Amino acid sequence: VQLVESGGGLVHPGGSLRLSCAASGLRFDRYNMAWYRQFPGQERAELVAHITSAGATNYSVSVKDRFTISRDDAKNTGYLQMNNLKSEDTAVYYCYVEDEFRGYLKYWGQGTQVTISS
Repeated sequence: VQLVESGGGLVHPGGSLRLSCAASGLRFDRYNMAWYRQFPGQERAELVAHITSAGATNYSVSVKDRFTISRDDAKNTGYLQMNNLKSEDTAVYYCYVEDEFRGYLKYWGQGTQVTISS
């Protein structure tokens, strides 16, 4: 199983980025997916957004109305559209998937850096 994130980078405050998570080696449509982020100097990652295999979504309060999580099961890819980015969004973003019925089947991507700076 492999999850490969892409789309990170450096943008100005107010800018946008779209992260992608390309999955291989699993039945992507049978997995719930989430994006987590880890802030500099912090050990634990926080949940940013989650989407079930059926497409139901939820978001952390800090990103609601700015970020949109989505998935394209035909492409085995998940996305995180991030708009109106703020300096406090600077973090390493990780893709995470978990089997919808077998929670012990879970995988992480390698992470992609997102930096918001003027």
